[in-house]
Amino acid sequence: MATRSPSVRRAASGASALAVLGALAACGAEQRTETASQRMPAPVTRCHSQQLRASVGRMDPGAGQRNFPVVLTNVSARTCTLYGYPGAAFVDVSGRQLGPDPKRTPGEPAKVRLAPGDSAWAGLRYASPETSGARTAVPAALLVTPPDERTPLRVRWTAGVVPVGGNASSVFLTVLAPGSGP
Repeated sequence: MATRSPSVRRAASGASALAVLGALAACGAEQRTETASQRMPAPVTRCHSQQLRASVGRMDPGAGQRNFPVVLTNVSARTCTLYGYPGAAFVDVSGRQLGPDPKRTPGEPAKVRLAPGDSAWAGLRYASPETSGARTAVPAALLVTPPDERTPLRVRWTAGVVPVGGNASSVFLTVLAPGSGP
């Protein structure tokens, strides 16, 4: 058996100790990283059409106006955000648009965060066709397009005639706000 000098034995012992400490530190760092990543929330992205369900709330009449909340509800398992105005269009049974696109009312858009099951709404209003003298039609549906999306969500329209042309035929939309209506 070969004999080693005390300095070689100390060096070997020190190297072994450093290797063990390094391995332990690596294990601890790896464990801390996994724990930290488990606690980090998933990034919140904008809501896409397939994550939402659209609906129209009950009419709130007032001074020759018809007012409806257009509601977008997060039906996915992830939190997402909406910002700005939805798109909207009345369509007939064949899907052809009736009247022009709604006009946007002035407002300050704000990011609306929707946890699963939460809703955001925009106000849809127009002059009552019976008093405005506008040309009218009875839509089959209202197509609602979430902000920054191209795929509309179809909502059956049950509220009767809407203005589609002539004097006082404009339809207006407000920016999205948290909740399901006023």
